[in-house]
Amino acid sequence: MTGCMNSPSLSILIPLYNEEEFIAVLLDRVLAAPVPDGMERELIVVDDGSSDGSAEAVQAFMAARPDGGIRLIRHEKNCGKGAAIRTAIASATGTYSIIQDADLEYDPREYPKLLGPLLSGDADVVYGSRFMAAGERRVLYYWHSLANHFLTTLCNIVSNLNLTDMETCYKAFRTSFVKTIPIQSDRFGIEPELTVKFSRRKARIYETSITYHGRTYEEGKKIGAKDALEALWVILRSRFTSKIHTDTGHETLDALSVAPKFNRWMADTITPFAGRRLLEIGSGMGNLTRHLCARKDLYLATDINPTYLDHLGRMFPHRPAVHVYKLDASQPSDFAALRQKVDTVICLNVLEHIEDHVGVLKSILTVLEPNGRLILLIPNDPRAYGTVDEALGHFRRYTPESLTAVLTESGYVIDDMLRFNRISMPGWRFTGQVMKSTRVSPVTLRIFDKFVWLWRKIDASLPWEPTSIIAIARRSA
Repeated sequence: MTGCMNSPSLSILIPLYNEEEFIAVLLDRVLAAPVPDGMERELIVVDDGSSDGSAEAVQAFMAARPDGGIRLIRHEKNCGKGAAIRTAIASATGTYSIIQDADLEYDPREYPKLLGPLLSGDADVVYGSRFMAAGERRVLYYWHSLANHFLTTLCNIVSNLNLTDMETCYKAFRTSFVKTIPIQSDRFGIEPELTVKFSRRKARIYETSITYHGRTYEEGKKIGAKDALEALWVILRSRFTSKIHTDTGHETLDALSVAPKFNRWMADTITPFAGRRLLEIGSGMGNLTRHLCARKDLYLATDINPTYLDHLGRMFPHRPAVHVYKLDASQPSDFAALRQKVDTVICLNVLEHIEDHVGVLKSILTVLEPNGRLILLIPNDPRAYGTVDEALGHFRRYTPESLTAVLTESGYVIDDMLRFNRISMPGWRFTGQVMKSTRVSPVTLRIFDKFVWLWRKIDASLPWEPTSIIAIARRSA
């Protein structure tokens, strides 16, 4: 997979509220913490409306250590830990991020343990557990521990995980991944919210043991019974909310990932036309790739989005024929290295996103060997264009006639034109033109997917226009 060759960097996210006594010591420990050679670090301190001298203590430390890479962001009023972390994540520029509380309960010397699974490429998220067998911890409140175990167990049930410590402060993650997750919780509910959403986004989560030097309430501990009750609500809200993506396109692709029977239907439709050496443009989250890549001599899965590329790179460790590359279909130069390398190009739900569709089709022509095939799926019928199309960034919907014209203009010979998925057209138009919605509901897709066996039997006989057209075109010899 193509990617940045620069050394990875680290953002340390420090939510701060009324820790004037401890913040300078904490910052000193963070700057002294061991990190891999060559890894640059930035410290993002978000003062969440402190009423003591916490922010001033940070400013004094920054003046004394101008080379520390510290940034101070101030909230006008106290909004909560979740709000502070949300602000810090938005400002983070590191390859990886670690959440670091300002109260000295967690030891920055353990950063290597948290970063290990991330740097090896095994994990997207790492939790530092206070309750795993190794490590040491201060023995404190039984009822607090019991509540923690109860909430962790409930969160595990809802998210189908087996964490030992969901409420831990120490969470390390790929920054680009977490930036795609909307955070709704303002207070301590951020811990279960992130956990459930990590699970729903299919993140690879690891745990490592850490030491823990907890504080008593007399020493300044802030979390209480009210926060435990809030966590119950947050767990349930996060399980059923549709807000697990910041981007509508990501949300739609994620929704399609819960429709495996529909994806199989699409794959079965195009497989008879595919060869042995394939280039897939716009692989996204691999919803079709996983069905199409088996028993191929070469399968190039490509996308322009770094989040999708990361996801694709983790999906196929046991498929030696699969290679993941960054490819911008609107840039002819991205096709240069692939000239006449493949016998099939698969381009599903991509062309409508690109303004210069003729230019893209001509670029695709260059990578096909003589008589190589293009399998092109696009949205049908301009009359069906609605708010979902707008949200997804569609420039257009096609007709068989307009698609034939643009393919011919681009130099292709058309072998076949398939009408695909009539069954969903009424629902698509109702959603985007009557309800004016901007998203495809995962719940609706799950229900739709259960009946794909029926839709496959009756689709060809339905009397209205299909949702999609599949063109089978080839490069002339």
